[in-house]
Amino acid sequence: QVQLIESGGGLVQAGGSLRLSCAASGLTFSSYAMGWFRQAPGKEREFVKGISRSGGSTRSADSVKGRFTFSRDNAKNTVYLQMNSLKPEDTAVYYCAAAKSVTAPTTANGYDYWGQGTQVTVSS
Repeated sequence: QVQLIESGGGLVQAGGSLRLSCAASGLTFSSYAMGWFRQAPGKEREFVKGISRSGGSTRSADSVKGRFTFSRDNAKNTVYLQMNSLKPEDTAVYYCAAAKSVTAPTTANGYDYWGQGTQVTVSS
């Protein structure tokens, strides 16, 4: 059974930082590209960042470029999303996802497995 478990969400003031983690189990982690998506109330789920299965390449939404960093540790079956200079518009539930592909898709339907999500709230 595949599980993706996110952690690290919370409440932070604008300009602050958070680091999200996603621990994977039940799959051959190094065979999967990984992605982070987010969904704010009343909005569609949107792509945030993606990382290739080797960790050698990443993709980013324009809205988070220069602020969010995505990394993976294949030895720990874990990915990390470092979020800096947070803005109130970053408030959302953040989801980790796994795709059986070399590079990370930028659309939700490209992913095979999803975590339950973790809430990130940025106050102004």
